[in-house]
Amino acid sequence: MSVVELDDLRKTYGDVTALRGVDLTVEAGEVFGFLGPNGAGKSTTINIMLDFASPTAGDVRVLGEDPQHDSVPVRRRTGSLLEGYGVYEHLTAREHVEHAIETRAADDDPDELIARVDLEGAADRRAGGFSKGMKQRLALAVALVDDPDLLVLDEPSTGLDPNGARTLREIVREERDRGATVFFSSHILEQVEAVADEVGILYDGEIVAEDSVGNLRDELGAGSTLIVELTGDPEPLSGIETIEGVRDVRFPNGQLEAVCDDADTKLRVLNRVSEAGRLGEFDVREASLGEVFSKYTDGDRTDASPDRAPATDGGDR
Repeated sequence: MSVVELDDLRKTYGDVTALRGVDLTVEAGEVFGFLGPNGAGKSTTINIMLDFASPTAGDVRVLGEDPQHDSVPVRRRTGSLLEGYGVYEHLTAREHVEHAIETRAADDDPDELIARVDLEGAADRRAGGFSKGMKQRLALAVALVDDPDLLVLDEPSTGLDPNGARTLREIVREERDRGATVFFSSHILEQVEAVADEVGILYDGEIVAEDSVGNLRDELGAGSTLIVELTGDPEPLSGIETIEGVRDVRFPNGQLEAVCDDADTKLRVLNRVSEAGRLGEFDVREASLGEVFSKYTDGDRTDASPDRAPATDGGDR
């Protein structure tokens, strides 16, 4: 079942085009990583999904509804953490969560939600004195109210320290395991790679790739790299690049680095190094999501497209 379906989605602001025909599908129960550099159109897409902006053209379905005509059922089943979440300075963290529970007519325990985001020590503090990271944690607690079917997180790592980022990843996995769908938008690749089942890469208003990280690696030829500590002069290994399945060979700092298609290729390389009497310790490094992302977004970037439609101060919560 598809939870998010975007078909030829377009958005213009005057003579500037923010989205250029975005086609995207997110299936139920998956963590979808929505990637792109700043200005690519990520937040514009999310604002249209939640009916905070209207598309210039194209079709949008979220949880089986058209949010432009039926936004109430979409928002009722969606929890969202959007950039620029505005706290009520004179309310405590607990009061924020209690207000969200009352608004949704939910029966959550506010203290349990506050504890999930590691804010229990600040539950009775006024949010006006919170750091940016603490406000992000509070926004996440509010987004989790009433066990949403769809959790939309737009740059959720902003302001979080390493412990906060780890807590965020744990919550995303817990929500997926509960059966929720998570739409995770970020330009921090490591955060997405740690949790995403599928990724979509948005560049200059267009989807340039959509698949699992592993499949994108394979499609681009971004294979794993075999790293071997050499025990002597690398000269006898000058023919490594001719081994079938080896895509690239380098010899930095007394090491052999060979990009290989598969496990059999790695074994052939190790056998050649061993036969030459140069085999030391070795390791394998998979191509990172960052390397995949760079391959899809290399080239001149256009920063003219606004990535922010008018946002909200928590009205979707």
